[in-house]
Amino acid sequence: MVRLEPDVELAKLYASVERYYAGKVSKHGATPLGVDWSCVPTQELRFIELLKLCSFFDRCSLNDVGCGYGALLTYLGKRYPNADVDYLGIDLSSAMIRRAKRLWRHHRGARFIVGNLSPRVADYSIASGIFNVKLDQPLDRWEHFVAKTLTDMQATSRRGFAVNFKAPQVAGRFCESGLYRTSPKQWARYCAQVLGSSVEVTTGYGLREFTLLVRK
Repeated sequence: MVRLEPDVELAKLYASVERYYAGKVSKHGATPLGVDWSCVPTQELRFIELLKLCSFFDRCSLNDVGCGYGALLTYLGKRYPNADVDYLGIDLSSAMIRRAKRLWRHHRGARFIVGNLSPRVADYSIASGIFNVKLDQPLDRWEHFVAKTLTDMQATSRRGFAVNFKAPQVAGRFCESGLYRTSPKQWARYCAQVLGSSVEVTTGYGLREFTLLVRK
């Protein structure tokens, strides 16, 4: 069997993920279901944890990797209505970005692009749920994608970045196929030892997940 080069493997992975989310947003529109979340409250629980990284006392820039239709902007407007945020949303799905641009066309501080990484360095970067839906990708390919994404986020974040993961399932409980679950130790160690950053792990917010707050 021919071993594909990493960039070819990643291109196939990105295409698979793009098709999956294009299907979701086509079916459900600009809603939590359209980005494969169950509801607004759980979506916002994740935003609360991710944004613990950020300070909104002064103007700041924020990269939203895997932004979907820009739901984070709705939450920012509710929780931090006076924040001055230069926002860039990045998503693999062109269908998702089309909806985001249409939805936020009058928002002065928001831009959206199709891609797998940010073309700019911002103060902060966040990614909510982009590592969860592994589909039928081999584990080593998926973890190569995770490592590359974390490395890219480190390189494009001036102060730090935040990401979340699904935690291991409880023994004896039904485990959904196609999802990626991992312990905090693996990727906290990667961010600390390989990326040379300070890492805070947050848990206990009502979901079987954890969030990494990674500070330079």
